[in-house]
Amino acid sequence: MTFAAYADGRFDLAGHWTRCALGPAGVTSAQAKREGDGASPAGAWPIRRVLYRADRRARPETDLPAQALDPADGWCDDPGDPRYNRPVRLPYPASAERLWRDDAVYDLIVVLGHNDEPVVPGAGSAIFLHLAQPGYPPTQGCVALAAPDLERLLRLARPGDALVISP
Repeated sequence: MTFAAYADGRFDLAGHWTRCALGPAGVTSAQAKREGDGASPAGAWPIRRVLYRADRRARPETDLPAQALDPADGWCDDPGDPRYNRPVRLPYPASAERLWRDDAVYDLIVVLGHNDEPVVPGAGSAIFLHLAQPGYPPTQGCVALAAPDLERLLRLARPGDALVISP
């Protein structure tokens, strides 16, 4: 099954239309995507796995691989580091995003296969599908859904499914 996010904030959840948040710079081609540009990359991105805060929510109902987050979990966003666009343990000597956040945005994360096979330094990291903040403000380049919509997607998703981000 394929799910689709559109630059105008619409999200096709298997025929159920809902709202999503994207990067403040809109949607850009995968070839033009750069680290820190605030754009969501256009393309079909495989759904890899799910990460969740077990201290705040139960393991999601899904057939996808799922793993509880730990306070030391991070994601390297330093294009010059060999672990760029890969999970790391914090503290980490290079720049890395903390996945264990005070807000609820990363309480449920779907890791997408953007720039992961092979990893191209500087072509964007940590492109996730995650929880939207109230009011759907822009993400840093990810796609964000309300909790009920993301939970529904996870119940429907199967290994091999993808998220399409369209201009």
